[in-house]
Amino acid sequence: MFYNLYDGKSRREFESELYERFGSLVKMPLLKPERAPLPGDVKTILDEGMSLFRLHQSRHGRAEPSKGSYAQEWAQWEKRLRVVLSRNANYLTSIQVPFDVAVKEVLEQLKAVAKGDVKTPDTAKRRFGNIVFAAVTVPQADILSLLRKLGENDGDVNNFLNGIKVEDNLSKAHVTLAHKRAHGVAAVASYGVYQNQEVPVSFNAFLYTDKMAALEAQLGTVNGEKIDSKNDWPHVTLWTAPGVAPKEANMLPQLFSSGQAKRVLIDPPITITGVLDFY
Repeated sequence: MFYNLYDGKSRREFESELYERFGSLVKMPLLKPERAPLPGDVKTILDEGMSLFRLHQSRHGRAEPSKGSYAQEWAQWEKRLRVVLSRNANYLTSIQVPFDVAVKEVLEQLKAVAKGDVKTPDTAKRRFGNIVFAAVTVPQADILSLLRKLGENDGDVNNFLNGIKVEDNLSKAHVTLAHKRAHGVAAVASYGVYQNQEVPVSFNAFLYTDKMAALEAQLGTVNGEKIDSKNDWPHVTLWTAPGVAPKEANMLPQLFSSGQAKRVLIDPPITITGVLDFY
């Protein structure tokens, strides 16, 4: 499965995309550049595995191979794989870069990145700049339509929305999936496979105080795979008062529990289709 992540993409293209998204790249050496070719039996067993994976993928997509209709074949193949790798243990050890050498090279690269001594290759145009977070962006017009319907059914909500002039203050509406500062670069990058994919977002509640307002969200699936946010409470921040950071909206469920915020149920939930992207 890991091997097939890079199917159809050259090393240059892959590294260029990483530079575009993150601005720098640290490589961990794994195999010695000058190494003997793969023994015939190792190459054969790996080729068998890739052929079996393609069969599985054509029928089951991204599901775990051990859970598909080829589960028995996978089990038999894995047994043969272990025998072949054990038989070639000396070869596999001989082609690996020693661990202490790998650590030293990675540390040197990290220091260079931290000092700003690394120059981005010309091949990487970095059209995205440094990615800060991954999110599902939903159309502003659809959010405003939802809020108008909510206001029509609840006088307090209508007065609140008119008071904050939500139509003038709502900028790009999005559900944050992962933020580099809070969750790390790897968490943000993990959504790369879904970039530009449409994601259904169901809104089931509206929470607000005199300082902030947000819509509670539930994310749907892409090609049968559930999209989950790294945030404990997926939501779209609609408005915050001057001096209140947007991230403070994460506290709305706790404020509601303690009686300091209002929560208006949206029943039935309203689903809006958004697009997953990086910012």
